[in-house]
Amino acid sequence: MNRIRVGDQVVVVRGEDKGRRGKVTRVLPERGLAVVEGVRRVKRHVRATQQRPGGILEVEAPIALSKLMPVDPDTGRPTRVKIKTENGKKVRVAKSGTALPVAER
Repeated sequence: MNRIRVGDQVVVVRGEDKGRRGKVTRVLPERGLAVVEGVRRVKRHVRATQQRPGGILEVEAPIALSKLMPVDPDTGRPTRVKIKTENGKKVRVAKSGTALPVAER
């Protein structure tokens, strides 16, 4: 079970975007990366096609999972995650003991 999932609210704890918060839009577990709204924005030079004009677009690039921490729903601060088993199901729990919400896709 991953500690960060799509739809989670996370905060960047290291790097250029330290302190920024955002919602996880994609997780790439095999590469150890995630895409977060508003974090690690890069410019992409795009060639024009019949469907869209060309130009310079700003998009979110993937960021390492090790640089992200989920936000505790109670305190609003970054927290570590532990896995507990409740009624035969694994549940992600914040350090304060609050269950992390399951994101709707």
